[in-house]
Amino acid sequence: MTGQTTVDIHPFGTALGAEIRGVDLSAPQSAEVLEQIHAAWLDNLVLVFRNQSLTDDDLVNFSRHFGDLDVVPGWEPFSPEGHPEVLVVSNVQEDGTAIGVLGDGEASWHTDMAYIPVPPPASLLYSLEVPETGGDTSFMNMYAALDTLPDDLRQAITGKTLNHDSSHDSGGNLRPNHNMFTSIAEAPGARHPIIRTHPDTGRPALFLGRRLHAWIIGEDIAQSDALLDRLWDHCTNDDLTYRHRWQEGDLLMWDNRVTMHRREHFDAGARRVMHRTQLKGNRGVEAAA
Repeated sequence: MTGQTTVDIHPFGTALGAEIRGVDLSAPQSAEVLEQIHAAWLDNLVLVFRNQSLTDDDLVNFSRHFGDLDVVPGWEPFSPEGHPEVLVVSNVQEDGTAIGVLGDGEASWHTDMAYIPVPPPASLLYSLEVPETGGDTSFMNMYAALDTLPDDLRQAITGKTLNHDSSHDSGGNLRPNHNMFTSIAEAPGARHPIIRTHPDTGRPALFLGRRLHAWIIGEDIAQSDALLDRLWDHCTNDDLTYRHRWQEGDLLMWDNRVTMHRREHFDAGARRVMHRTQLKGNRGVEAAA
């Protein structure tokens, strides 16, 4: 256990995000440091730890301080041996076989696994290899998105529930063992309030998941699409986002309940290797009053 009892927190001055400096995550951390990191995470939504040198054991041990870890169904073959809680995110192929998931294409704005009843509260992503250009990850503040929403639009969605399609991934690809539907009202998936209260902070935020095949329950398709188009036009304003340019040794930790994120594409010939953990959802999030 280190003797460190305080952390150096540097907010980015953007809509969200802060860097935590002077903490070596490969070493055990004191209860005081972990408590401050947790508080900074709730306050800033995205935390960045630069210049880390982590083994998979280190990544798992640090992640577990914030909750139980989960595995992503169907992606178990892309976990390092002996570490089922770690997922390799990479475009690299060895002997013609991909070593990880998500390749090199763009991943559209989304919340991780919004299509299940209790999505993960957090994800952590550690960079081992990054391309010289491309592959940036951007994050969106869903507290601020709600706070700045026009009054008429907020009124129109208050009390409404959104269906989150489970049949497609964030790249728009049909998942294995799923069938395409003829109407978005038939899309499988979980249903969540569009305005939800964060269980730890008590603050309301928008919860949109992803745009593809989303449907506001009870609205006809045209009206649902019109409302969702307005919401997404509002949310994708640069004033609500932080864009992260990766360096090797970065660890990012984000609050999946009140952020969305997207990834830019990058050169397929470049190498990008990330190791990821996610916390297991253990309690639902209620609609805001």
